Amino acid sequence: MKGRAVDLVLAGSGLCAGALMFVTGQWQARVAPAWLFVPLVVCCGALLLRRTAPLASVLVGTAAVAGDVVIGPSLATPLVYTQVLYDACLHGRAALARALLAVSVIGSVVTAAVCLVVVRDVRALGLAVLLALVTVVPILTGSHVRHHRDQATIARRSAEQVARLAEADRANAVAAERAGMARELHDVIANHLSAAAIHATAALSADLGPDGTRQALTVIRENSVQGLAEMRRMIGFLRDPAAVAEAAPGGLAALDDLVARCGVPVGLSVTGAPERVPVSVDLAAYRILQESLANALKHGDGGPVAVAVACTAAAVDLRVDSGLARRPVPGLGGAGLIGMRERAALLGGTLTAGPDGDRWIVAAHLPLDAP
Repeated sequence: MKGRAVDLVLAGSGLCAGALMFVTGQWQARVAPAWLFVPLVVCCGALLLRRTAPLASVLVGTAAVAGDVVIGPSLATPLVYTQVLYDACLHGRAALARALLAVSVIGSVVTAAVCLVVVRDVRALGLAVLLALVTVVPILTGSHVRHHRDQATIARRSAEQVARLAEADRANAVAAERAGMARELHDVIANHLSAAAIHATAALSADLGPDGTRQALTVIRENSVQGLAEMRRMIGFLRDPAAVAEAAPGGLAALDDLVARCGVPVGLSVTGAPERVPVSVDLAAYRILQESLANALKHGDGGPVAVAVACTAAAVDLRVDSGLARRPVPGLGGAGLIGMRERAALLGGTLTAGPDGDRWIVAAHLPLDAP
């Protein structure tokens, strides 16, 4: 609607300008002066088609100029015709602009040649120059403006695409960060709270005697203190990412301490050189073993758990073999397996976990050349 109003204003302005020229005597009519307005009105009407039908607008405008030459000629109609050509190049197809330019250049050259050959007067070249001004100049101007407009459109779309990609990257980064925080919170806090809950349940549901009750309370206290310490380290890391070394757990080098406080008997076998494992793989291996031992405590049969860690030059292989007989303690289910698989996948490794008869096997392969 706004574009249509602009077309009407433009056509009306051309008509008013032509009327003003007519009043001031800027015309030469071979017929009755009233007919001079016919080509002008037709040419102004062609402006109404400049957006919807550029080719039709050019054809109507050309016919109006031809009629004006026969009747007059006047100055107003050719001036309006320059706007018609300009708009055709601006709003029409690129092929139309190229065709108009070719025709106008050829027409100007042919006119100049005819003037020199037939009239044999250099002053007759003024007609060719006038034809070039009326046709070639507005066509070149419209094509130039269209080129810059198209370039601006391409640049704007490119900027919008870059903005969308940046927003997608930001959203992915936030999602990955939230997933990482969820894994860390689960591994840091949930395992200690699970151990505390299991021993509290045992102390409440059975007569353990003074020694058993004291042992259960000792385990509850140790897990509570350890969980609080790890929570403080994690909060410190979130506040200051440079404190990653302080926030990270001991890794594979601290497996003896992990085994000692896991709450189940563990047979630990470590081969290779854990101290040469990269930090990212070291942390992932530690968390996977931590979660596996916590699951053995929550869901195992209370028997020995076999933990094997093999460090080679290419990867770290983990295997946790535990009994599967105890019924799960209500309220202790979580997302441990999901977190372990995510940790392995982030390093380009694999993790499988599932029953094998009456045993529960967790096996992980973590390559050292992590992406």
